[in-house]
Amino acid sequence: MGIEEALGVGLREKLKDDLLAADDKFALHVPKVELHVHIEGTITAELRWKFTQRNGTKLRIAKNGPELKSLAEVQAAMDLLRPDPSRMENNKEETFQFFEAYFEGFECLKTKEDYFDLAMHYFEHAATMNVRYVEIFWDPQGHTTRGISWNVMMDGFREASKQAEEELNVKSAWIMCFLRDLSTESAMEHYKAALPYRDIIVGIGLDSNEMDRPPTLFEEVFSLARRDGFKLTMHCDVGSQNTHEHIRQAACVVAGKGLDRIDHGLNAAEKQDLIDLILKQDVGMTICPWSYLRHETYVELGPKIRQLYDAGIKISINSDDPAYMEDCWILHNFLLVKHLCGFDDKDVIVLAKNAVNISWAKSVVKQDILEEIDVVYERFYPTQ
Repeated sequence: MGIEEALGVGLREKLKDDLLAADDKFALHVPKVELHVHIEGTITAELRWKFTQRNGTKLRIAKNGPELKSLAEVQAAMDLLRPDPSRMENNKEETFQFFEAYFEGFECLKTKEDYFDLAMHYFEHAATMNVRYVEIFWDPQGHTTRGISWNVMMDGFREASKQAEEELNVKSAWIMCFLRDLSTESAMEHYKAALPYRDIIVGIGLDSNEMDRPPTLFEEVFSLARRDGFKLTMHCDVGSQNTHEHIRQAACVVAGKGLDRIDHGLNAAEKQDLIDLILKQDVGMTICPWSYLRHETYVELGPKIRQLYDAGIKISINSDDPAYMEDCWILHNFLLVKHLCGFDDKDVIVLAKNAVNISWAKSVVKQDILEEIDVVYERFYPTQ
């Protein structure tokens, strides 16, 4: 069964199983850097159930939905969130349902222990897939508006980051994302509140529903963040309204000269002038193949990614929101992009090194990972 046929009948889980069954040891063992994963997007059904049981709180998938009273009910409800290809034309409704469930998932997080466990759950998964360094997104506004203090969040994340580095050989930093459907005043307020935690926050981002919320709305706070020494990135979601203009603003306008990275931005492949601009600005891009199966035409997805890659844009491969994407993590996304684009192991090396080079890790960390990538390649393909 070809990839278009498999996905057309909604068999993404079978595709995942088939990709894993190929037992691609090189894709597994190559050291990886992940630059686009939302920690709240890793709240699985099991974690939702664990945290609500521990905290004695109610669990819903939607704010006004029914209370779920067993793990099986939670799993079934989350399964229903997965998009049905027969309804792919109704992206607006599916996007609303995704965001509703996504933000309702925040409700299960109450204590420092919850935030620690959530982060460690990600780090443990990442370690099994040979992730060596990660820059993790999180949405502080979705937590502070529920009465969660900064110390509860950040102390949990900081302790998990420290333990992951010591015990799992996974180094990390955090990217604070503003919710673009909230006010610019809220973004500025949260930016200032985050400054005491600069020891683990490396960058500033922008995510959530981008309808009628262009990048330039947040010019003031992003310019301030750049002056303060933070790295900058921003989502340009696939197929969103005015996506080409949003990509242009992100690449060369925001904060005076454009951002350091663009998250998603796949639609740049449709415009040669955008490809040329991204190359000229030397902007890296974080690509999350599995998440695009929600909206992108299947036969076009591989060629679009391939076009960005062949043009020389520094794209990296990432997992985005694994809990909502058939439990697909960074390894599954590497396997998928190999299949979609016809990449070989040399291409995998380029993608892996791209992620290192466009990361905001310290130079010594980058050098160590690059050297390890070469060691792994030499192990699989020894020089004759």
